[in-house]
Amino acid sequence: MSLQVQDCSLPGVKLIRPKSFADERGFFRETYRKPLHRQMGIDCDFVQDNHSYSCRGTLRGMHFQRSPGQSKLVSVVRGRVFDVVVDVRRGSPTYGKWEGVYLDGERGEQLFIPVGYAHGFCVVSEDAHLWYKVSSVYDAKEEMGFCFNDPDVGIVWPLENPVLSERDRTCPRLSEVAL
Repeated sequence: MSLQVQDCSLPGVKLIRPKSFADERGFFRETYRKPLHRQMGIDCDFVQDNHSYSCRGTLRGMHFQRSPGQSKLVSVVRGRVFDVVVDVRRGSPTYGKWEGVYLDGERGEQLFIPVGYAHGFCVVSEDAHLWYKVSSVYDAKEEMGFCFNDPDVGIVWPLENPVLSERDRTCPRLSEVAL
């Protein structure tokens, strides 16, 4: 498995580019190998895989789990999204800072998001399928979120009128829910 790993501006967040092997039949891409990911600093025991489908203009986020927290390894298997992480750890030097990257199913990038960060994305292609590994089982009692357009965070989304769930439309500000 051949990977390119780039540290992002937020501590622990990594952009991963797996190598693809393509020919006239299509391509092959190895997306996860625990020993190699561990060498890259991604030492998680992933316990659940999730598949999310969304249409153009959908914005999901900003979500995180409180206890025990949840690391994510996010990849787009079809389509293109603008993927965002925000440091939600009070007292962290990067608290409230955000970073956004485009993830594309054709290129196969992955984004590793450690515990202590909120995650969200918006779909910029016709539709998108995301597949992501998480380090703790989903627990609705521990799920938190803050509004995607919190002015204190200032995320610059590449769309003007996102399609939102009722929950995402009515989330509180980060200052009310941070860890």
